[in-house]
Amino acid sequence: MKEMWEERYAADEYAYGQEPNAFFKACLDRLPTPGRLLLPAEGEGRNAVYAATRGWRVDAFDFSAAGREKALRLAERHGVHINYEVADYETAHIEPGAYDAVALIFAHKPERLRRAVHRKLASALKPGGHLFLEAYSKEQLAYGTGGPPNEQLLYTLDDLRGDFSDLDIVELEQVEAEIHEGLYHTGLASVVRLVARQAERST
Repeated sequence: MKEMWEERYAADEYAYGQEPNAFFKACLDRLPTPGRLLLPAEGEGRNAVYAATRGWRVDAFDFSAAGREKALRLAERHGVHINYEVADYETAHIEPGAYDAVALIFAHKPERLRRAVHRKLASALKPGGHLFLEAYSKEQLAYGTGGPPNEQLLYTLDDLRGDFSDLDIVELEQVEAEIHEGLYHTGLASVVRLVARQAERST
């Protein structure tokens, strides 16, 4: 799997384009004040760079060194800084209670790892912090317009409701959406979307 991503990201063209994911952009733009943002499985940096241009302090990671190189080049072209680590979910430095926002954009994990990873990321939020997620649903296999060709890597609303039960769920839906992101996400798709919030501490 790692070799596949290294090969994909080693190409000159940005596999998923250079523009931010539309759902991520809309969610981030609704937050009133930039803060500290964590972006796991960030690939070639399109979302990280957009957030940095909006004043966010961005920590990102991915296990692809080629993805990191392209992300840093994209950041340089936009005149911004991102902190990008080559790591996976087990080795990345994820500080509990440190982030104002965490975003998972098409970051698919197998069922045996998904719940633990999602709970770990939820615990990285500060009180009042937000988590955004967009991923392909299990129905996406019938569309063939992007995403993993393996049902075990695709999500249901119940999966997300259970994984993020420690957070206050603000929005949770499965929708058909036109996704046009580079070479590999193109056309009508079935996606799940989540916006959740870490509760404020009681005083």
